[in-house]
Amino acid sequence: MSDLTLAAFNFEEGEVLLLDKPLTWTSFDVVRKVKNALRIKKIGHAGTLDPLATGLLILCTGKKTKQIDLIQAQEKEYTGTFRLGQTTPSFDLETPVDAEQPFAHLTEEQIRAATAQFTGLIEQTPPLFSAVKINGERAYEVARRGGEAEIKSKQVTIRAFEITRIELPEVDFRVTCSKGTYIRSLARDFGAALGVGAHLTKLVRTRIGEYALADALTMEQIEALRPPRPEGEASRPPRQQKQRRPERRAGLEFYNANNSAPAESNENEEPA
Repeated sequence: MSDLTLAAFNFEEGEVLLLDKPLTWTSFDVVRKVKNALRIKKIGHAGTLDPLATGLLILCTGKKTKQIDLIQAQEKEYTGTFRLGQTTPSFDLETPVDAEQPFAHLTEEQIRAATAQFTGLIEQTPPLFSAVKINGERAYEVARRGGEAEIKSKQVTIRAFEITRIELPEVDFRVTCSKGTYIRSLARDFGAALGVGAHLTKLVRTRIGEYALADALTMEQIEALRPPRPEGEASRPPRQQKQRRPERRAGLEFYNANNSAPAESNENEEPA
């Protein structure tokens, strides 16, 4: 893709762009950056990723935005890491550990066997730290206030759940699943099935339908495609940079305080 040029795209007629979403960016951050860098009038994404997930994010432009619902409905594939023996309120790294359990007694056979109950059509309850609506309010808003709420379970399909590495307390996995599956909830339920608890520490979306992360552009490649300013615009004084508003997503302040990655996020995400 090193020889890719802007002339290869017709954004008004419609393009399906594959992007590798950076860590801590929301899906909207990526849409906004691509829209501004490439001066695209009509653009949207086909399936969100949480800020602490990376990997494949599909953007549709122009007439191809009509395909967004179709792309969103396709099967997803993820890889990532569960940390056994610890739980967090958000089921991932956005909030601090709230409970610990011994895990050294677990065998490889027990860990691999536990995946069987999470394949096929299953009932899954989304996290409280999610964009699920409760009486017209986002669940994460309730969680941010320290409140509690009952979230209804729903049916999702997990076609494949494979353990790819075991190095306790870490366990790597690969999951193929339907739209609406929360991998954070899978981490919670998997840890509960093993009797030790668990939370998600890494998540990468590697595929949506036939679209693969291996074919995705990086944000650096998008920036390299940025067209020159129109004639006369270069002489204008630079606009004053707006100060980025404080983080709004519950948990990112804790994550940022414990990790060096700068945060781009300012919105909550839904499952893809």
